[in-house]
Amino acid sequence: MTTPAGANVRIEPWAEGDLDLLRRINAPEMMEHLGGPESEEKLLARHQRYLKPGDHGSEAMFRIVVLPEEEAVGNIGYWEREWRSETVYETGWSILPEFSGRGLATAAGRLVVERARAERRHRFLHAYPSVDHPASNAICHKLGFTLLGACDFEYPPGHLMRCNDWRLEL
Repeated sequence: MTTPAGANVRIEPWAEGDLDLLRRINAPEMMEHLGGPESEEKLLARHQRYLKPGDHGSEAMFRIVVLPEEEAVGNIGYWEREWRSETVYETGWSILPEFSGRGLATAAGRLVVERARAERRHRFLHAYPSVDHPASNAICHKLGFTLLGACDFEYPPGHLMRCNDWRLEL
């Protein structure tokens, strides 16, 4: 799938061969705002979850492919979560450092918003970037999310982080 007007990415469903990409995303500099790198065991479990999404429409994980190079440069997805007594979608993404600053996460985010919207399953899509991660917060703004304010968020389990709660009406 490509973005409207010939933008420079497409998203493809997560596949068995994406484990190396996930390992690259798990680098300390990539996980700085997410509690640090995961162990190999947790990484393998995450890869298996990405390969076997839940019920149709409840979640999806993708690799982000830059065009025309056809190179995997990160990941993005959405999944269900309970938030303030409501089931919503949550989204999150990662772009490898050598590809950052090119608008790839924003372009991929537009594609994920389209897919989540097409599911017609939930009213809202949320993103919870760290308050200390200006690039991810800027992406939320560019995608048309509304900043609801800062909140405490447990991620990974046992690690409390201060996040911004961004919400987009689907």
